[in-house]
Amino acid sequence: MLKMILRRQSSLMVFVALTALTAAACGGGAASRLPPAGMMDPAEWLFERGTEHQAEKRWFSAREYFRRLVDGYPQSPRREDAKLGIGDSFIGEDSVTSNVLAINEFREFLTFFPVSRRADYAQYRIALAYSRSMLSPQRDQTATKDTIREVDIFLQRFPESEFKDEVQQIEREARDRLSQSEFEIGYFYARYNVCAGAVERFRGILVSDPAFSNRDAVYFHMAECLLKMGLPAEALPWFERVAAEFEKSEYLERAKRRVAEIKTVPAGRQGGPGGSGGNNRPQTPAR
Repeated sequence: MLKMILRRQSSLMVFVALTALTAAACGGGAASRLPPAGMMDPAEWLFERGTEHQAEKRWFSAREYFRRLVDGYPQSPRREDAKLGIGDSFIGEDSVTSNVLAINEFREFLTFFPVSRRADYAQYRIALAYSRSMLSPQRDQTATKDTIREVDIFLQRFPESEFKDEVQQIEREARDRLSQSEFEIGYFYARYNVCAGAVERFRGILVSDPAFSNRDAVYFHMAECLLKMGLPAEALPWFERVAAEFEKSEYLERAKRRVAEIKTVPAGRQGGPGGSGGNNRPQTPAR
């Protein structure tokens, strides 16, 4: 009988302990506490705790402090900053899912606070979250295009923003990614002597993104294709642009040699490398 009583007491203690742990996990955590009455403004306290946890990269607990402020203190002057803090906590986690959730938080911010002094920050963070989802040039570029769209919105709405430099860096990365994707298609055509299709792709890149960081490769391979097509006069300016715009380039020496070759060979005898007039007849394959 005594053993049975002890077992029951032990089971009861385990049950009480588990109940306490569950209560703490479900709502008794740090974010549910408030400072003693009269010590400081509860909303300010929640904001300070959320900011501290954010600085320590404790994203979940930071988010809980900010969310409690947003939901429980609608009149607080800290509410806007806390809403942004929620989005930033998702950005900090930097996963596919968290970036989507971050975008949602920042869009809600712009819906609820469209004339906020921090609207530019929210739009900047939307562009950043999309950029975190960009894939390699060989893969689908939907997220890259979404990033460029959000950058364009930012630059149109907030041309004087303090975050303009950061957004322009995001823009350059996104446009480079998209242009590199197009370049690799054009380079594939060029390798298989589908020169008309390659030149079309290369010209399209330079029209849509004239500041493409890898444009020396575009110049060189377009010029090579034009040589293969028997058009040295059209190829020459592109070879010259490699030398004119780039002090360092893997194509620089080859471009200079091509310029010298074109200028020394009589016009009537010029053709593609190896003496061939090139191939400008194959149709451009479907992408």
